[in-house]
Amino acid sequence: MPIILRLDRMMADRKISLNELADKVGIANVNLSKIKTGKISAIRFSTLEAICDVLDCQPGDILEFKREPKQEK
Repeated sequence: MPIILRLDRMMADRKISLNELADKVGIANVNLSKIKTGKISAIRFSTLEAICDVLDCQPGDILEFKREPKQEK
């Protein structure tokens, strides 16, 4: 997948646990864990906004686009 989630790095930088972030954002630990590990296919803007608010960061600090090499035909 060309979108890489860097939530774990941002959480480590801010010294905040998964449980604490989940409580402050208002989502279940299981759902936040899936976001953290990249096992999601979508994220609501409201959830992303809440995460960025709690971590005092920008969406680009959490999301990274990595271009996949083009395959020759």
